[in-house]
Amino acid sequence: MTLPDEKSFGRVCLVGAGPGDPGLITVRGMQLLRAAQVIVHDALVLPSLLREARADAQLIDVGKRHADHKMTQDAINALLLEQAKAGRFVVRLKGGDPFVFGRGAEEAVYLAKHGVICEIIPGITAGVAAPAMAGIPVTHRHFASSVTFVTGHEDPAKSASTTDLAALASLITTGGTVCIYMGMNRLDAITDQLLEHGLPSDTPAAVVQWGATPMQRSLRTTLDRLSSLVDEEELKAPAVIVIGKVVAIEEPGLDFYMKRAMVGQRVVITRTRDQASDLREKLEALGAQVLEAPTIQVQPMTQDAQQRVDQALRSLDNYNWLVVTSANGVDALAQRVKALALDGRAFANVKIAAVGQATALALETSLGLRADLLPEKFVAESLAASLLKEDAKGQRYLLLRADIARDTLPQLLIEAGALVDDLPVYRTLPAIQLPEDVMEALRAGEVDWITFTSSSTVRNMIALLGEEHTLLRSVKIASIGPITSQTLRETDLSPTVEASPSDIQGLVSAIATHLAV
Repeated sequence: MTLPDEKSFGRVCLVGAGPGDPGLITVRGMQLLRAAQVIVHDALVLPSLLREARADAQLIDVGKRHADHKMTQDAINALLLEQAKAGRFVVRLKGGDPFVFGRGAEEAVYLAKHGVICEIIPGITAGVAAPAMAGIPVTHRHFASSVTFVTGHEDPAKSASTTDLAALASLITTGGTVCIYMGMNRLDAITDQLLEHGLPSDTPAAVVQWGATPMQRSLRTTLDRLSSLVDEEELKAPAVIVIGKVVAIEEPGLDFYMKRAMVGQRVVITRTRDQASDLREKLEALGAQVLEAPTIQVQPMTQDAQQRVDQALRSLDNYNWLVVTSANGVDALAQRVKALALDGRAFANVKIAAVGQATALALETSLGLRADLLPEKFVAESLAASLLKEDAKGQRYLLLRADIARDTLPQLLIEAGALVDDLPVYRTLPAIQLPEDVMEALRAGEVDWITFTSSSTVRNMIALLGEEHTLLRSVKIASIGPITSQTLRETDLSPTVEASPSDIQGLVSAIATHLAV
């Protein structure tokens, strides 16, 4: 058979997404995901991983779950080929590993037969990762020298199961571990048959649901009680069933994943989508399930406003101080610096003040500049106090801030005799609506925390909720600092915790400390 010229087609990569946690995808897998024009993904791939896609990527959910397929396998094959023939770079993103109880091999063979060669990127499979995150090592030199992966959902076209349950029972008895995928709908039958084949009723057994994700739940028991306890605890698919002596190992240090400070907490964050990643990553690293509810959107200034900023940047030598008060302000500054073809030399004769570690870090990252002044508290009053330690009379200050920034800072400087140019460098607009998953969680009382990182996020959230703003009264509230807390109190909401210092790490630490009490 002569294959068509593959160079005339696009490219397809089968990428294992890993067990759930976005941090557990391989480096190569993440590189391809971020570069893909089209991402064809399964239902078990978490939204937090899909956020890594480039902004213009087309995301296609083929939604393969037991008894609920948005698209048949034949249709998926045809879709991949169609996208490749259109010259696009396609990532087929599959949960776990593409070749472990998935149909990655079928997809790769189908494409090859039609002249499209796939790159295969393995992933961490759930049979290893889910037990590990529940504190169960699938092998252990004292208890288990082998591990066997079995599917509980075989090809329905088969006339009979090819799984030798008698052999599995013997393997477990002699010190092996068995991990069963997609077996929750047949759990009664599986346990009954293993017992019939001679496996002792007190054999250790476990189920791990949504392993390596913030929704992870698990239980350990014995084989004879497994099915009834799963029903009592209402554990459902997706889950891995683990049977063997290793399940009985409960040593300190193995259950680190579920011991993290925010496991089981659902947190809504209200930052702009572009800014949410740092806060989300820190919360998720501590085990929280994060929902994003951007209440503001950052937009460029009008052309007239940009011209005023450009004029000021061309004459930076006329200023004693440049003041930036947010990472958004730094981003907007960097865009204008690039547009004007300026570089670090333009800042040689001006001192720079920044509010907050995040702003200072953005200066270093985006412009290679270090702040000369960082106030003790990350609010305008503290910045003004730090600047005014020296005589400000006659000094010229250039403030590049949001269009809705408070007047406190320029007023304090002007009162001290300073000459101030306070220029808006970006616009902050309210979001149009809240995401549906956030509204559903709030209405169901399934939100534990909501974070506010500015007064505008508070006001916009209340406006977006409208008459339903009372839902916030049953949620714990984390405020980034005293100004935001003041705005919360003005709207009859009380912050449960307040960050100190007033930055993202301080916000996360405040929540974790509260939960530890």
